[in-house]
Amino acid sequence: MSDPILSARGLSKRFGPVQALDGVDLEVRAGEVLALVGDNGAGKSTLVKSISGIHDVDSGEFVFEGSPATIRGPASATELGIATVYQDLALCDNLDVVANLFLGQEETVGGVGSVRALDEIDMEQRSHELLEQLSVTIPSVRSEVGTLSGGQRQQVAVARSLLGEPKVVMLDEPTAALGVVQTKQVLDLIRRLRERNLGVVVISHNLADVFAVADRIFVLRLGRRSGIYETSDTTEEQVVGAITGATADTAEQERQL
Repeated sequence: MSDPILSARGLSKRFGPVQALDGVDLEVRAGEVLALVGDNGAGKSTLVKSISGIHDVDSGEFVFEGSPATIRGPASATELGIATVYQDLALCDNLDVVANLFLGQEETVGGVGSVRALDEIDMEQRSHELLEQLSVTIPSVRSEVGTLSGGQRQQVAVARSLLGEPKVVMLDEPTAALGVVQTKQVLDLIRRLRERNLGVVVISHNLADVFAVADRIFVLRLGRRSGIYETSDTTEEQVVGAITGATADTAEQERQL
């Protein structure tokens, strides 16, 4: 078992009277898919947004590649090597795939003074290479994103997150509202991210998808860890039990006592 790329220890976050996270410990390893599951209000979004720098935690610490790390804002999370793809994808429908991939980090060439031209040739070449490596199924890198299917749009968003060469990629409900074929495309892409030796965190309500791709399953309930399971050694019934509170792992039981 490899050492964790990312460790979050004792994360707590409160919003007024609501304790959204309460002493959560989480480890993400290279070359594995970790599924984060739980009912609505369990703390999944708060945990992801804390790791990605959107929320400042009230207490707790991060360790990245064996060294203590401070995450203060999305930029510092990105600099560490943490990329997040949210459910809304944040794509521009009126721009093509290349423009979306490099949005905000366009490559330029030549020009006079501060006026520089976009290096369309290099961006298009890099787009082709990245999408081919991930076996992304889109008609053309010059297709407008608004013309793509839901699964193709998800693939473009994931590919964009990889331009900064992150070590950890977090995907928020990547198969939500997708059809069978589109869901398969996204699950295949998640497997390819694992093959690239990335640590992948998948937030999902769909246990069928979770069991199809995840190596471990981390269950949150009411802001606390309710269970963590090796996918090969557990069943959906056990995971549902942890989600609903019918069962809890030994560490959490001891903590509550």
